[in-house]
Amino acid sequence: MRIRAAFAVPALAGALALTGSVLSTPAQAAGGVVIRHVWFDSPGSDNGSNLSLNGEWVEIKNTSGAAISLKGWILKDKANHRYVFPNVRIGKGKTMKVKTGVGRDTTVNKYQDRSWYVWNNTSDTATLTKANGAKVDACSWTTANPSDKWC
Repeated sequence: MRIRAAFAVPALAGALALTGSVLSTPAQAAGGVVIRHVWFDSPGSDNGSNLSLNGEWVEIKNTSGAAISLKGWILKDKANHRYVFPNVRIGKGKTMKVKTGVGRDTTVNKYQDRSWYVWNNTSDTATLTKANGAKVDACSWTTANPSDKWC
């Protein structure tokens, strides 16, 4: 019995260590990029102006300790309106907004260059996937959320 107990403790410790790494959050397992905040109902009336279109956005955050390439990653809604990230990187601990309207891309703002809204005010889901289709993160909202959702 003592011999078995001597082997059981290290085996149990190893199993616990393995379980801890396997049960990480989906964002950690997917590389540390999360959808942090969605502003789905732009301020003012939805008049289709570029200012109004850029008032709706999705903010992502790199929660890892290293920069991550987003090349080919996809941000989409339930209706499959897709934004494919160009060859860009998001720095460690940094955030980036993906705005709906037209604009000039910077390190902190990317633009979908659309002429109409993407994110539904009543309910929708923003989903971020890697280029290979692996789901990274998602954020959903309903009318219970007045204009934006912290994810």
